Amino acid sequence: MSSPTHEPWALILGASSGFGGATALELARSGFHIFGVHLDRRSTMSNVERIMDEIRAEKRQAVFFNINAADSEQRRKAADAMKDHVAGGAHVRVLLHSLAFGTLRSFVPESPEEAVTPKQMDMTLDVMAHSLVYWVQDLLYRALLSKGSRVFAMTSAGSTRVWPSYGPVSAAKAALESHIRQLANELAPKGIAVNAIRAGVTDTPALRKIPGSDVLLGGARERNPSGRLTTPEDVAKAIAALSDERAYWINGNVIGVDGAEDIVG
Repeated sequence: MSSPTHEPWALILGASSGFGGATALELARSGFHIFGVHLDRRSTMSNVERIMDEIRAEKRQAVFFNINAADSEQRRKAADAMKDHVAGGAHVRVLLHSLAFGTLRSFVPESPEEAVTPKQMDMTLDVMAHSLVYWVQDLLYRALLSKGSRVFAMTSAGSTRVWPSYGPVSAAKAALESHIRQLANELAPKGIAVNAIRAGVTDTPALRKIPGSDVLLGGARERNPSGRLTTPEDVAKAIAALSDERAYWINGNVIGVDGAEDIVG
């Protein structure tokens, strides 16, 4: 492991693709060293290695953990390793929660065997919503989050809208936004700002797993007044801008990054 550094760090949960991967690279370009948490098998590790190489090409450190971000023991071990790595007063300036792993099942389909189960519902809420709270706890109690830190979490328009089979994820996004409000209120006295980022429809590996994703992509492309889909890079640049020290008073919001897509019916 490299020697500790006092320079700013960002922790990206879900760092190997999509919004997380793009944000890791954008923040590295903005001067951040990157902690990345991801869960990848050997077949997809080449993309992880590419992202790490690009971070290092910016003369930034890339310290990645291939773990289940929702596993409490693995989370605590990773947080301990991060604390050791930045020993000496440095802290995590930016935390991005971009975990997209959940169940896509209807609540009451025609066949009972195809209905979402309690275990699947609980897993989806735990990974895509509740894990944000637990990561914030573990970082805060290790003094890795402090005055000036920013916490972001990726939500979606699905938190308030209905799409076939999206129910468990929709519930998770709604819970995530509630957690954002609560954390913003509790962390404001410590000078830590917490916001949700609501991206427009974006062609990511996570979106491609949603049944009917082609319809979602086509509708968003036609509806967006900017004439195109949102990209991970659009979102990454917004997060980098919101991480600037001058944006300290932006707190407790759901911030749309969608080229005005959401205002069009």
